[in-house]
This record gives sequence, structure tokens and C-alpha cells, in this order.
Amino acid sequence: MSADLQTVHVALGERAYDILIGHRLLDTAGETLKAMFPGRRFGIVTDTEVARAQLPRLIDSLDAAGLQHATITVPNGETTKSFAWLEDVVDGILAAKLERGDLVIALGGGVIGDLAGFAASIARRGMDFVQIPTSLLAQVDSSVGGKTGINSPHGKNLVGAFHQPKLVLADLSTLDTLPPRQFASGYAEVVKYGLIDDEEFYFWLEQHQPEIFAGGPARAEAIARACIAKARFVLADEKETGVRALLNLGHTFGHALEKATGYSDRLLHGEGVAIGMVLAHGFSARLGLAPSQDTGRIAQHLKQSGLPTTLAEIPGDLPPTEVLMAAIAQDKKVSRGTLTFILTHGIGKSFIEKNVDGAAVSAFLDDMRG
Repeated sequence: MSADLQTVHVALGERAYDILIGHRLLDTAGETLKAMFPGRRFGIVTDTEVARAQLPRLIDSLDAAGLQHATITVPNGETTKSFAWLEDVVDGILAAKLERGDLVIALGGGVIGDLAGFAASIARRGMDFVQIPTSLLAQVDSSVGGKTGINSPHGKNLVGAFHQPKLVLADLSTLDTLPPRQFASGYAEVVKYGLIDDEEFYFWLEQHQPEIFAGGPARAEAIARACIAKARFVLADEKETGVRALLNLGHTFGHALEKATGYSDRLLHGEGVAIGMVLAHGFSARLGLAPSQDTGRIAQHLKQSGLPTTLAEIPGDLPPTEVLMAAIAQDKKVSRGTLTFILTHGIGKSFIEKNVDGAAVSAFLDDMRG
């Protein structure tokens, strides 16, 4: 492994695992997996795009280590997080005659990690799996913490399970092939960690954003700091019954916008989160909870990073506000029909607010439609 390897440990007792962050980890994955999981076979779940860009490297590495493997390829895109493709992945695992003691490898972005992880949690009543995230969003967020699942016509990520990986291999070199829009989408999740409870990290991001996007040393540091933050929340609240909900800053608005755009390329997940974080700060300011200048500062930083920050920037027409509110009412944080939002007192000062007035949210969205 490379000398610049960084390790973030997720100390969940018997289910503890490491996040390895470094360059060219795909090329040494075979020897890593052979050492950690001797005698196992592997089922690789990936999508058509990642299969072209990264799958040959992983297969060459597994072959060089003498490991047996099978590959299950699904289409690229958010719509693959569905019951139909979940069935296809589970069937592929069983057809490959992978046993309960074997492992599933999720090779791809957040969609593949969520889908493959959920499949692993139910195939043969539960199989171990390894995350090899190939997008920035997956490396800093979805690959860490054990949240797996698929979407429903009723909303995003409403069907799933908590199923922790046995290992996360975050190969920084896979980010070099990401389209700029995909990289920016992942960066929104990096910014989120600063906005939640780490003002210093947010200011550091403002200073180092150009280097992060250019692939300098700050990129590895940003990813490691984001993973450390995610691990801290997971350790404090693995099943998201309390403080871990803070990780959903911007997501209540964002998920509703993703549903409104059909989980399509009109709005990537991180783009929805970017708009959602600006809306969350703007709504907090309207309620007199946060300084209004923070909303503008955040929007400016996200805009400089190539992200949308307003509803008007979403291509095409959005459905009426009442449709967006219906999607918000299906959010996983809803309790007994009352709305729960992640609001803020300013940069790095987010908090969980229950019993949010739906009429106030609706009026705010009406005004934001411009």
C-alpha cells in the first residue's frame, strides 16, 4: 500500500471496521482482501459506468491474489435503487453460488453502495460486504455508517437496513475519472460536515476549495476529516434515533426535490443537498434563529464550487408546493405526522427541531420559488 495511506477506525465493538484512504488502493485490493478474509469468495456489484472505468483494475487485483469472484452489473443512476434491481442483485448473488460466509463488494458510488449493502443484508439472511466507493459523495458519506436501502415511489431511502461494512477502501485515484458535476455533487456532503458542528472545518474548506477540486493534498485531508466526522456521529447514534439525524442537514428539502425531479439527472443527490442546505439556513434565518448573512456566505461558496443553490436553477418545472410538502411529510425523520427539520443557529451550529410548522415551511417554499 502507498505511504500516504490514512486509516479512520469506526469503533463499533464486534462490528468495528477501518476506512482506508489512499491512492491506488484498487490495485492492491486483492492482497488486502486475501489477508483480511482468507478463503472467501467475492461477489462484485457495480454499475455500467464504473464497470468501464474501474472494474478491470479490481478484477486484475483479485486475480493476482488468486481470489474467486463473480460480477453483477446494473444500470447507472438513482433509479437503480429499486425493488426490481434489488431482486436482480440478490438473484445474481445466489446464482453465483456465493455462500453466507462469502462477501459482497460494492464497487461504485452511493447508489451501488446502498443497493449492494442492502442486498448483502438480506441475501442468505445476511452476508458481509466491503465498500469500495468510487465517487466523492460515497467516500465521504454513504459508504460509512451502515445505512443501506432503496427508494420507494413514496420517497427516497424508505426501504432498507442498517448493515455495517467489514471494510471501506476509499481509493483517491478513482476520483480522477469523475465528471466535474459528480465531483461537485459529492463536495456538497463535505461542506455539510462543517455546517453541522465544525465551523473551523467550514472556513478551512472555503480556503482550500480550489486545491480540493484540483486534486492536491487538501483533497485527501478533506475526505479524511469528513470520514472522521461521519464516524463520530455513527458511534454516538448508530441507528439514527438522536444526534445522527444532524447528518441530514439539507436532506429533508433535498430529498423532496429529488423525488419531484424523478430521481433523474435533472438533480443529482448532492445538488439537492446543496439547495437544501441553503434552504435550511434561509428558513432558520426567517424564523429568527440564524444570521441571514450566513445563508449568503454558504450559497456563495457552493455556487463557486459549481453547485446550484436555488430552486430556479433546477431544470424544468417543479410541481406545486403542496406536492413538495407531501414528499417532505414522507421524510424518515417525520414522527407521528409532525415535521422534524435540521435547522441552525449559524455556520457550525445545527440542531434538531421537532414539531416544525408545516404552513411556515410551505409559505417559505412558495417565496423561494421566485
